Amino acid sequence: MASHLFCGRVNLNILREAARKDLREFLDKCSGSKAIVWDEYLTGPFGLIAQYSLLKEHEVEKMFTLKGGRIPSAAVKNIVFFVRPRLELMDIIAENVASEDKLHPRDFHILFVPRRSLLCEQRLKEKGVLNSFTNIDEYILDLIPYDGDLLSMESESSFRECYLESDQTSLYHAAKGLMTLQALYGTIPQIFGKGECARHVANMMLRMKREFAGSHTQILPVFDTLLLLDRNVDLLTPLATQLTYEGLIDEIFSITNGYVKLPPEKFAQKKQGEGGKDLPTEPKKLQLNSAEELYAEIRDKNFNAVGAALSKKAKVISAAFEERHNAKTVGEIKQFVSQLPHMQAARSSLANHTSIAELIKDITTSEDFFDSLTVEQEFMTGVDTDKVSTYIEDCVAQKDPLIKILRLVCMQSVCNNGLKQKVLDFYKREILQTYGYKHILTLKNLEKVGLLKPQSTMRNNYPTIRKTLKLWMEDTNEQNPNDISYVYSGYAPLSVRLTQVLARPGWRSIEEVLKMLPGPHFEERQQVPTGLHKKRQPGENRTTLVFFLGGVTYAEIAALRFLSNMEDSGTEYIIATTKLINGTSWIKSLMDSPEENLP
Repeated sequence: MASHLFCGRVNLNILREAARKDLREFLDKCSGSKAIVWDEYLTGPFGLIAQYSLLKEHEVEKMFTLKGGRIPSAAVKNIVFFVRPRLELMDIIAENVASEDKLHPRDFHILFVPRRSLLCEQRLKEKGVLNSFTNIDEYILDLIPYDGDLLSMESESSFRECYLESDQTSLYHAAKGLMTLQALYGTIPQIFGKGECARHVANMMLRMKREFAGSHTQILPVFDTLLLLDRNVDLLTPLATQLTYEGLIDEIFSITNGYVKLPPEKFAQKKQGEGGKDLPTEPKKLQLNSAEELYAEIRDKNFNAVGAALSKKAKVISAAFEERHNAKTVGEIKQFVSQLPHMQAARSSLANHTSIAELIKDITTSEDFFDSLTVEQEFMTGVDTDKVSTYIEDCVAQKDPLIKILRLVCMQSVCNNGLKQKVLDFYKREILQTYGYKHILTLKNLEKVGLLKPQSTMRNNYPTIRKTLKLWMEDTNEQNPNDISYVYSGYAPLSVRLTQVLARPGWRSIEEVLKMLPGPHFEERQQVPTGLHKKRQPGENRTTLVFFLGGVTYAEIAALRFLSNMEDSGTEYIIATTKLINGTSWIKSLMDSPEENLP
């Protein structure tokens, strides 16, 4: 089931198995039949750890979504709440427990994910239901394996919490997650970091290491280096439209916990003579990870190179099916039949991805997409960043989606190190008059986190950073790339360029640029127990864990995979993050009324 977790340089299935073991142990504490009541947000992350079959083995008979009122009837001995430590959820749980049938009492249990909370327990006490619980426990689910080289905490508002609300809880969870990793994969000898949050996580890790000195198992280190990067060191990258296949799927349809929901009409199986009647109305749900051979091959390509790759694959599959005509002997026929399930799966995969590519192409070939991309690339290259953009003005006049406007205005601000006061005031006035004054709080939030700000007296450092780190590459080869800039068709993500330079020639070569970026940069060393120093074989690559605090995009992940696969890179990268994001989900997390229907 989790074969894709074995295939990378680091076997991330060890982490998944450790999480499954803890889950089994908790379920066995509640002896007898069980119904789980889920905090809806947790069902996706838990699906990556354990399928229903595992829960069933431990006497889970029913599953419900947490909502007010009474829990649906179920002939079970135990009711187990799986919830995040949120006060508003405690109120719903209290309502559930209070409306329980007194004639047929059941045992109640709470499992807090990822940490127990005294505030939540206090709220349950105030509501008079705390004593109704037999077990109150915590399930430490910090880093969830998404793929063979990808881990995420799926902490939905970590950027907002850190930069807007000065709440560092998610950083504590990140540090704990890194300690769990080190318990399973050995001490990471070198730690590099850039940014305030990175410094904070490193400090907590080093303190935890001192507190637990001697308690960790003796394991040969798997990772050579840990790089901690603050999202606010590179605010530009998530605002830009991702141009890899996986990035565009996320931009257009949104990938959630490794799954995407797509318009059903493109995937309808039309039978002969039926025409177009009875088209499915349920969205097509597909799982996306490297367990699917074709997806692993095309997901990190620039979208302009996907068509050729699909066409090539179609010819290979077609030729494989033609082989059946050449099978003459019983042995040859038997061999063909044994390959048939794999070939049929490949054909089905090709059909799905051809349909997805067609859906994406409908959007990427539109005039609107091209115009927006042109403006983005002008901002990134420093063209007209200091005056009102007529394109943004027109988009506001046409009442285009507000998030599109905010992404472009924030991008202009970041590329210009802030906007002139009169330009900023113009944009604010236009947005508030067109989309409503309720968005004044959102604009304030964007200012507070540094995405939208007035120009200070300081000079604009972005052109210097762009030139020194080669963030813009002319004539990027999208078909056969030789640089990470292919993921944005010209723009090399700043975060990944920093990672690349760290590996070779090292950050000392860009000391001046690092000082221009927010937050401190630092290096720490952790003592590896005697006898556990890694002896590197000639030609063996180093393994670096890059941890993005505040979120990472699929395009950045693609760029890091590209670096891992370069022949002379000498480093393989494993990626960890607090959340997988795109520009839309990121801006939405900073809005104060995102649940309202945006125009």
